[in-house]
Amino acid sequence: MIGSDVMRGYNDLMILFLLLHGDSYGYEISRQIKEISHEKYVMKETTLYSAFTRLEKLGCITSYFGTETNGKQRTYYRITEMGRTLYQEKCEEWMLVKEVVDDFIE
Repeated sequence: MIGSDVMRGYNDLMILFLLLHGDSYGYEISRQIKEISHEKYVMKETTLYSAFTRLEKLGCITSYFGTETNGKQRTYYRITEMGRTLYQEKCEEWMLVKEVVDDFIE
């Protein structure tokens, strides 16, 4: 399992990636991260919702209420153009980070 401190800088990238493929809600995004990472990374609920708040304040995502489940409305998230730009920037940043770290791995 990958520690959250290693992934902290890339949580936004993962969330934005998933939202590029369609609007979604917290539980589903968390489940997809776990599934796509083959359970090597599980994003904690507090980390996920902190990222939503941060991304929304930055104008990278918007939220809206969707269908009701068990008497409670789900909050859905949608990526914005600013979010698409941040996603591209984070991808470029990751490629540089990976290149540097790869130089130190034997």
